[in-house]
Amino acid sequence: MKELISGPGGADRLTLIDTFVRIVNAGSLSAAAEQLGATQPTVSRRLQALERTVGVRLIQRSTHGMQLTEEGRRCYDRAEELIASWQAFDSEVRGAGQQPVGTLRVIVPHAFGQQQFVGPLATYLQRYPGMRVEWLLQDRMPDFVSDGVDCAIRVGEVQDESVVAIKLGNVPRIIVAAPGLLEHGHVPAHPADLARLPWLALRSFYRDDIAFSNIATGESVRVPIQPRVSTDSLYALRSAALLGLGVGVASTWVFEEDLKAGRLRQLAPQWQASAPPLYLVYPASRLQPQRLRCFIDTMRAELAARFGTSPAPFPATPAGVPSGIAR
Repeated sequence: MKELISGPGGADRLTLIDTFVRIVNAGSLSAAAEQLGATQPTVSRRLQALERTVGVRLIQRSTHGMQLTEEGRRCYDRAEELIASWQAFDSEVRGAGQQPVGTLRVIVPHAFGQQQFVGPLATYLQRYPGMRVEWLLQDRMPDFVSDGVDCAIRVGEVQDESVVAIKLGNVPRIIVAAPGLLEHGHVPAHPADLARLPWLALRSFYRDDIAFSNIATGESVRVPIQPRVSTDSLYALRSAALLGLGVGVASTWVFEEDLKAGRLRQLAPQWQASAPPLYLVYPASRLQPQRLRCFIDTMRAELAARFGTSPAPFPATPAGVPSGIAR
């Protein structure tokens, strides 16, 4: 690959190499064009130009799709290293005070990505006005190569050993129900009293049973449940709870406004479900572009401040709010 960047036109050749890497990562010319903000014919011409430069075919194209040739696989491995090295070199030469520019692609969970993470995102964009962000809402762990993303924010444990996972904090979860679901307005004080109530399950974290721990004593109990409704959406669970369909457990922030308004009540307030960890995840690599390093630093500061501690139980229903369900 050394000859690719030597001599006149080296910068243009780097563009060709970068385009080739994008095509492979994205899986198609059209997807690579979308990521690069270019047209598909432009991306195709760059690939052809790179193949002419190295004198071999890198990608075999047919009506059934694209496939790397043997030479293309060797070229891809070296090209990724070359692009990463160039990005690091460029950042060092420009100096620590140089603002990053370009596009960052981030995958975030649906509910959190619509609310809790948008504030920290705004901080990043205000701090680095030359940056653009593609904010992609997905609840699954991304494939960084095929999805063409720089990093992801995940709620829950990360098992993939091929990525770097930076812990930002924990996500506290509490137990809630609509007032009308509680017999005579009685608020259960212990999780064992909850088993007889109808339940809502958040399939991503619990389905048939759920563990609770006492905030003060650390005592742990596990409660079996038979959910009336199971969902993978925080917002759907909140809506079902408001309608009195069952008891729900989810992130504290989801219920804050409803608790303050008396539409929901916190049950067993001295107990909470285990708080899943919050991670920022990115591909393991010796080098990261400046735009990603700055994003990591911003998210660590912003989200660690929000999710680094567990909250106290919410206060009781405020005066003047009826104990009956508000629909």
